[in-house]
Amino acid sequence: MTNPVSPSPILIPFLQELGIEVVESNNGTAQVQLTLQKRHLNSWHVAHGGVIMTMLDNVMSLAGRSLDPEIRSGVTIEMKTSFMQPGGIEGGRLIAKGKVMHASSSIYFCEGELWNDDRLVAKATGTFKFIRRNDVAKKMNPA
Repeated sequence: MTNPVSPSPILIPFLQELGIEVVESNNGTAQVQLTLQKRHLNSWHVAHGGVIMTMLDNVMSLAGRSLDPEIRSGVTIEMKTSFMQPGGIEGGRLIAKGKVMHASSSIYFCEGELWNDDRLVAKATGTFKFIRRNDVAKKMNPA
């Protein structure tokens, strides 16, 4: 691993649309937050599981990216999430924390937790392949 870095922001339209904010990302750890709005809720009026999983996926990937300035993006290979309790109501703030548990040259194993105040809502583990170039879309649609 190289020196810890704070990765340059990568604009991801989906995360911007959700309103997820990066709090920090360095030295193999990261934290993101989201203030819940009506659009983030499920039919029970609590945080939708997809929002929770998106936050966990994002925070684990950010933690991995913080270890190498050459990494341009990460691809989730595998992710497991355990939900422990409802995620929160409109106006509440969710905080996701991620960290790298082990890293090889391109595969990182990470853990994440999502909190609603002092309540642990969900835990996740994820395996990520990190890419040092930005031309993945070109490979999917050769012209």
